[in-house]
Amino acid sequence: MQRTEDGQIVKLTDYRPTDFVLRGVDMTLRLFEGHADVVTILAFERREGAAADAPLCLDGDELILESIAVDGEILPPSRYEATPDALVVSELPESGGFEVRLETRIAPEENTKLMGLFRSNGIWCTQCEAEGFRRITYFPDRPDVLAPYKVRIEAEKAVAPVLLSNGNPVEAGELADGRHYAVWDDPFKKPSYLFAVVAGDLDALHDSFVTMSGRTVALGVYTEKGRAPQASYAMDALKRSMVWDERRFGREYDLDVFNVVAIADFNMGAMENKGLNVFNHKYVLLDQDIATDTDYAGVETVIAHEYFHNWTGNRITCRDWFQLCLKEGLTVYRDQEFSADEREPTVQRIASVRRLKAHQFPEDQGPLQHPVRPGEYREINNFYTATVYDKGAEVVRMIATLLGEADFRKGMDLYFERHDGDAATIEDFLACFEEAGGLDLSQFALWYAQAGTPTLTVSESWDPKERRHTVTLRQSLTQGAAGTGTEPMVLPVRFGLVGGNGEDRRAEGDVSGEARLKDDVIVLTGEEATITFTGLSDRPYLSVLRDFSAPVMLEHQQSEAERLALGRLDPNLFNRWRALDDLIAEALTSAARRPLGDEEPALKSAIVDALLASADDDELAPAFRAQALTLPGESDVARQLRENVDPDRVHEVVDAARVAIGAKGLALFERLSTGRPSAEPFSPDAESAGRRALANTALAYRCAATGDPAAAVAQYRAASNMTDRLGALAILAHRFAGEAACESALDDFYRRYENDDLVLDKWFALQATAPTYEAVETVERLANHPRFTMRNPNRVRTVFGSFAAGNQVAFHRPDGAGYRWVAEKLAALDRINPQIAARIATTFRAWRSFEPGRRAKLEETLRQLSEIKGLSKDLQDIVDRSRK
Repeated sequence: MQRTEDGQIVKLTDYRPTDFVLRGVDMTLRLFEGHADVVTILAFERREGAAADAPLCLDGDELILESIAVDGEILPPSRYEATPDALVVSELPESGGFEVRLETRIAPEENTKLMGLFRSNGIWCTQCEAEGFRRITYFPDRPDVLAPYKVRIEAEKAVAPVLLSNGNPVEAGELADGRHYAVWDDPFKKPSYLFAVVAGDLDALHDSFVTMSGRTVALGVYTEKGRAPQASYAMDALKRSMVWDERRFGREYDLDVFNVVAIADFNMGAMENKGLNVFNHKYVLLDQDIATDTDYAGVETVIAHEYFHNWTGNRITCRDWFQLCLKEGLTVYRDQEFSADEREPTVQRIASVRRLKAHQFPEDQGPLQHPVRPGEYREINNFYTATVYDKGAEVVRMIATLLGEADFRKGMDLYFERHDGDAATIEDFLACFEEAGGLDLSQFALWYAQAGTPTLTVSESWDPKERRHTVTLRQSLTQGAAGTGTEPMVLPVRFGLVGGNGEDRRAEGDVSGEARLKDDVIVLTGEEATITFTGLSDRPYLSVLRDFSAPVMLEHQQSEAERLALGRLDPNLFNRWRALDDLIAEALTSAARRPLGDEEPALKSAIVDALLASADDDELAPAFRAQALTLPGESDVARQLRENVDPDRVHEVVDAARVAIGAKGLALFERLSTGRPSAEPFSPDAESAGRRALANTALAYRCAATGDPAAAVAQYRAASNMTDRLGALAILAHRFAGEAACESALDDFYRRYENDDLVLDKWFALQATAPTYEAVETVERLANHPRFTMRNPNRVRTVFGSFAAGNQVAFHRPDGAGYRWVAEKLAALDRINPQIAARIATTFRAWRSFEPGRRAKLEETLRQLSEIKGLSKDLQDIVDRSRK
């Protein structure tokens, strides 16, 4: 057994297969008001080589065993030991197969953890990843135990007319007393974490899809009553995802039906259960009045992500939870590529890198650091992290860069062919690309084993006499909390030599040191290498680490003038954006080191002028211009400071820069924020969304410069879609908090949407993130609001999570009130939903980076949390690791 209920450390090196092979699962779930009866029949065979007297060890979690039989014989107590967390059965056949029949009774209505089988708003639903299936029945609950499942669901028809599970529907019928049943058969072997059941009174949007081999697949998106029309965009995104996966990776869907269910109470964004994806309804339900362009893009991405899991996660799963990145990192890479094809590629790449730096880089720099494939864990739910997902995706992207498009596709094809139906490992995955590309990836595998973000230092020199440009690359990795080593890794560094006309120049390159040059990529394999380019007419501008080809911290010894030139000339639009963004980030960070109240401008005129020039360039896509105008966030500046962070000073510096940019470009921002036709029909397409993004960004600068809310109020009142309405309301809530214009708009917004929980989440979050000291009292008021509940994860995240992670001023109020409030709420939440409490608690991880006063208060808060008796293993794990 691999168990984490008792908080014991589980190690990768301790892995061994189970003593018994599971051949099939037959389940019956009888759903009643107040409880559910579960009958599970498991067909086992003793594994070859297993000891003849080895007992069958099954996992449980808060279970009560009603009965157990082996091959039809009810077992006496002497042959088994049952506790809420485990079932051990002895005296089993020494060879051949046998059948175990288990009966358990569970209480879905009381399951506030939302793991296993729970009931939400009258709907029965399961969430079994990572270790939730053991809350339904005793089972070898680990990802390498694969079997086909046949599932029968019974319920009162008036209460649950819809009965769904994995696979294909094979039988349905009526029962006595107004009850009915449905039988589902999933012929594909799967692990227990992919098991799913949904039952309730649901509406549905139906469609179909014809696969590339000509099979017709029935599609369904199930929602709460009355909301099926809001699932039309999700259905469209699903069909586009199916087409894309066939075209890009040759992956065809395999069952006769594919269903999506959207529910309100769900810990995760979504879950890829085979043939029955369950979603948090925020990633399904949309229309222009309730959803922003960001919401539309999020639905598109998450729908695609979960569908792509059908092959990278379901048909091929991970051998153990240490290999989690094998399904998650790989599938994030796939959904990023899908979004790049569906939308503007550079903008999508910028968004991905922003997210990586905002979430994964701090993880790499703090006490919760771990490698992409961790070597041990105490609570697996705490390792669904940015490192596994986002850095895991970057590692796959580097493989694609090293191999090139054709060989990468060959490697993926080989992986699908070789491991279909397997529980695979990172070594299995890499071996396919070694074979496809003729490469040795043994050193590259360090990306999975070593924690931390490498630093890439770049220096260059120009010899005008010889017309020779020399570039030196050095890499280093600092030992962090994970203690996993600092060996040089394989860094694919995409680059270009940009001339004064804005075109990449051709040059011959000679490599000295541990690196190789392949087309426009320098593959650095040692600590240092030098590349000498010859045959140049004059000094080029070096555009390095294009498209962020490796997840590193870049230190490039390049002048301001050179970076401003690249910000204007670089044909690689990602690096054109990054040249200015890095200049701004460095200037803001430098200013933030000065004392609170220092009024020296953070940004030089030349930088502001370059920024405004990009914003005014009609040849650039509006979405790109909006990204260019988006300043590094306060948390980004704090991350770059790394020590003695004063959040008030950081806020002061970033806001002053915003005001200065707005003032200098006021005429431009007035034109950009009012230049769209008022009657323009709404469309969620990328081009239209880009125009709205640019206009709303310009409006924010305009209001910052004038200090007048009138333009935001006017847009709020005239808005015909949620993007424009929320854009205006965010300006009012964050820049004019407490003023009459803000309070009036917030009241109006609440009256408009008080019956729509999805939109109310936005109302809660805007107030929780207002950058004022008074926001501490605001969130206390919100937590006592009649529409707030700790039982809904979305509502908790929008108040507790948004405040702790998104309000640097109030959360870090110098008197420690923000810390105390969050800690108090986490302690209460932990008794209801430990998983969500643990995730929010990660906001304390950077406590050592703050100035002494706040650092002491943060340390004391963590100590007090750690000493609470009865803390869940989820929250205890995060708190204990954060304190180290």
